Amino acid sequence: MPRIKSPHLLVAESGADREGHGLKRTMGLWQLICFGVGAIVGTGIFVGLSDSVAQAGPAVVVSFILAAITCVFTAFSFAELGGAIPVSGSSYSFAYAGLGESTAFLVGWCLLLEYGISISAVAVGWSQYVNELLHSLTGTQLPAALSAGPGDGEILNLPAVIVIAMASVLLVRGVRESARATAAMAAVKLVILIAFCAIGYSAFKDGNLTPFSPAGLGGIGAGTTAAFFSYIGFDAITTAGEEAKNPRRDIPIAILVCMGVVTLLYCAVAVAAIGAIGGDQVAGRPAALSYVVNEVTGSTIGGGVIAFGAVVAIASVVLAVMYGQTRILMSMSRDGLIPRVFEKVSPRTATPVAGTVIVAVVFALPAAFASLDAVVNLSTIGTLAVMAVVNIAVIALRRREPGLTRSFRVPLYPVGPLLGVAFCLYLMYETGWTTWIQFAVFLVVGFLVYLGYGRQHSTLVRPAPAEVTPAATDAVRQAV
Repeated sequence: MPRIKSPHLLVAESGADREGHGLKRTMGLWQLICFGVGAIVGTGIFVGLSDSVAQAGPAVVVSFILAAITCVFTAFSFAELGGAIPVSGSSYSFAYAGLGESTAFLVGWCLLLEYGISISAVAVGWSQYVNELLHSLTGTQLPAALSAGPGDGEILNLPAVIVIAMASVLLVRGVRESARATAAMAAVKLVILIAFCAIGYSAFKDGNLTPFSPAGLGGIGAGTTAAFFSYIGFDAITTAGEEAKNPRRDIPIAILVCMGVVTLLYCAVAVAAIGAIGGDQVAGRPAALSYVVNEVTGSTIGGGVIAFGAVVAIASVVLAVMYGQTRILMSMSRDGLIPRVFEKVSPRTATPVAGTVIVAVVFALPAAFASLDAVVNLSTIGTLAVMAVVNIAVIALRRREPGLTRSFRVPLYPVGPLLGVAFCLYLMYETGWTTWIQFAVFLVVGFLVYLGYGRQHSTLVRPAPAEVTPAATDAVRQAV
C-alpha cells in the first residue's frame, strides 16, 4: 500500500491554518497575482517567442492558445488543491495526499528539473538582454567570453550568475521585500509589453501573416511544445500557501487571473511582432522584441526600452521561481525525504536561508557554464508529467476525501482533470523519443534516491524531531 499523508495532516504539520512553520503571512491577493505574473512572464515571451515562431510561423498564436488550454485545465486542478491544501509543497504535497509518498518524491524530483532548468535557462536569457541594453545605452557589449559559458564556446556567463545571486539576496532578506520587488517588476514588464503591442500594431501588415501555418499541423504541435515553456511558473503561486494571508480564497483566484492575463498578453505580443515585420524575421532571432521595435521605429532607443523591460521581467522570473523551489524543498525536508537543512527557517528573516543559498549555488553553475538548449525539452516533459499527476490527484482526493473543504472546485469534473491529463500526454509525446528516454533515466535515478534515502528517513517512519514543528505537535496528534 502507498504511504499517503492526509490533507489534514499536511496542513497540521505545516501550521498552514496558523503561522506556517516559522513563515509569516504577508502576501495578499494582489501580491499573489503579481507573484504569478512575475513567475510566468519572462524568458518565454522575450526570448522563447522566436523559437516558437520558427516552428509554427504566424500560427504560433494557435500554439500559444493550445499551450494555454493545457495549462488552464491543470490550473483548475491547482486552484482546487491549492485552496484545499494551503501548504508550501505545491504539487509535491498534492501528490503526497492523493497518490502516496513515492509518487510525491518523484514529483518533487521532477520539480527540481522544472524549476532548476527554468532558473538557469531564464538567467541565460537575461544575459542576452543585458547585452542588448548595454548596446542601446553605450554602444558596447560585454565580452563574449563573459556572456556565455563553455557549452556555447566561451568561458563564463557572468550576467546569469549575477541575476541568480541578486535574487537569492532578496529572498534571504524576507518574503515581504521579495513580494514588493516582484509586484514592481510585474508592473514594469506589463507596461513594456503593452507599449510593444502599440508599436507593433502601428506597423501591422496583413500580408505578414501569410502563409499562416507554413509547417502545417506538425508545426503547430511543435510550436505548442515550445510555447508551453512560456507558461511554466504559474504553479509557483501554490508554493505561497503558508505565506499568503488568506490562501484558501486567494490562491485559486490568483491562479485563474494570471492564466487569463498571460494568455491574452502572449497572443497579442505574438501577433504584433509577426504582423509588424513577418514571421521569417522573428524566427530564431535573439532579443526578438527589441529587434522588432528597432525595425519599426528605425531607432535603437525603443529597442533599448524593450531590453530594459526584458531585463526587469526575466529577473522577476528568477526571483519567483527560486522562491517556489526553496519552499518545495522545505516541504520535502519537513517530511524527511531530503536532508533537514532545507527546512530550517531563520527566526530573524522568517526565510529558509540555508536552502536558498544552496539553490542559488547549485543552479548558478549550469547557468554559468552549460548550454541548456539540449535540456529544455527535458524540463518541459518533467513539468507536463507533474501537471498530469496533479490532475490525477484531484480525482483521487475527490474519492478519498469527499468531505475536504474546497474553496474552489474544478468545473466539469471529472472531464476537466481528464482533459488536463490528455493535453499533457499529447505535449509530452511531441517532445520526441530522445527526450522520453532521457526522462525515463531521470526518473529511475530519482526512484533510486528515494529508496536509498527518502524512504528510510520519511517522517511516516521516523517522527520529526520535536524542535522542527513545535507549534504543530498537538495538531498532528489530532490529525492522526
